[in-house]
Amino acid sequence: MSAEANTTTPGIVITGASGRMGQMLIRTVLASDRVRLVGALDRSGHDWIGRDVGEAMGGSAVGVTVTDDPLEAFAKAQAVIDFTAPSATVEFAGLAAQARAVHVIGTTGLSADDIAAINRAAHHAVIVRAGNMSLGVNLLTLLTKKVAAALDADFDIEVIEYHHNRKVDAPSGTALMLGEAAAEGRGVTLEDVADRGRDGITGARGSGHIGFSAIRAGAIIGEHDVMFASQSERLILRHVAEDRSVFATGALKAAIWGQDKAPGAYNMLDVLGLND
Repeated sequence: MSAEANTTTPGIVITGASGRMGQMLIRTVLASDRVRLVGALDRSGHDWIGRDVGEAMGGSAVGVTVTDDPLEAFAKAQAVIDFTAPSATVEFAGLAAQARAVHVIGTTGLSADDIAAINRAAHHAVIVRAGNMSLGVNLLTLLTKKVAAALDADFDIEVIEYHHNRKVDAPSGTALMLGEAAAEGRGVTLEDVADRGRDGITGARGSGHIGFSAIRAGAIIGEHDVMFASQSERLILRHVAEDRSVFATGALKAAIWGQDKAPGAYNMLDVLGLND
């Protein structure tokens, strides 16, 4: 364990400290009496490096200096919360595992190879990875699986997601999580039935396909619909995130939950006690 493992509350490092989600995570950690902020990480060359993170965020000093050295930061931590980019997250997974720190991953856009590398790191430490950390979305995932299992292929399934205009990956990690749940409910593999792009003369929809639509506009934090549509009726399951704090709160819950768990790859359903 890290050098501060004997303290009463887990020490947390936030990666991507200067980003919108990074700053939200820092504020959430600082406001909590269950954890401590022990590190803030950002990319080399960023103008926050070497500054107190509280002052860099426009407030008062908090005693934590922003660094670009993940190994040094993770050595002081019991948990790392990471909403960055796939290449960085894969690197952080290995380093967090070396430090035996719980690694909470909210990064989206991960490839199959990225996930395989993360899962290898999970042999040595706890990793909690989810396309979405909110309680509501994880309940929506369960509902999607149950509804997909109850309705046959006469009902088309469409996952529609809405995000801000700066989001760089599509479909969103949450949309893919919902698609996986629908596919699992149907007893199929998502890769075999996913329909991610429609442009031009596409032909009729394939029976049993799970479709995805991605909307990018304005400052939308995150909205997800799962539509089940037959020739005579439609059922729509919906989640709307009103504030990014729902993701930060869930990530913090995961970091605390993972402190006494055996090494392995977990998700938010494990954290919330909702897995079968």
